[in-house]
Amino acid sequence: MKTNDQLQKDVMDEIRWDPQLRDIHTEIGVSAKNGVVTLSGVVDTLNKKVAVEKAAQRVHGVKVIASDVEVRTDNFSKKTDTEIAEVVKNALRWNSDVNEDKIEVKVDKGWVTLDGEVEWKYQKTIAYNSIEGLLGIRGISNNIKIKPAAIDVSDVKSKIAAAFHRNATLDSHAIRLEAAGNRITLRGTVMSYAEREEAERVAWSSPGVLEVNNQIEIDTEVYA
Repeated sequence: MKTNDQLQKDVMDEIRWDPQLRDIHTEIGVSAKNGVVTLSGVVDTLNKKVAVEKAAQRVHGVKVIASDVEVRTDNFSKKTDTEIAEVVKNALRWNSDVNEDKIEVKVDKGWVTLDGEVEWKYQKTIAYNSIEGLLGIRGISNNIKIKPAAIDVSDVKSKIAAAFHRNATLDSHAIRLEAAGNRITLRGTVMSYAEREEAERVAWSSPGVLEVNNQIEIDTEVYA
């Protein structure tokens, strides 16, 4: 098991290794205690904040991430809420995987809120990803709801289980899958934060899934 100091160093090294973060890694603070990693500091764009968090997620031994990284835009990149709203709408309009007519955009002091309905989780994710790199955005609240098309949900569980078995990055035997209609609960123990997130992504990829309750625990020593 890694010591707190070793885990802190590994997360800092991973942040430094990311090409997107090499120029700002000295501005990011990292602390670690019993697998809980706290990130702090200031960045100038939301996608850099997300990149810092994803870098920490990739490190073996990380169980929980608390992000206090703040987004502050300089005068050059500072935009009015009206300007940001227009740029966000254009970004959604130009993405073929997003029906921008079904998404409502609100902006308050640089914070963007997305509302509306889509049929798939990936469409909700893509809407977020389409705008996270835009200048001037301080944060995003993705309140888009998932309203799947009517399907026979009786075989949702078996389809997800089959997808787990096909996935090269998951130990399907370590994950227990429970289904109540189109609501899925994941349980079990995996070795990394990234594996836990991958299991949730796979579950969301099944048509008809309305909710995924991820109860998978992380134990870095489970196979030691």
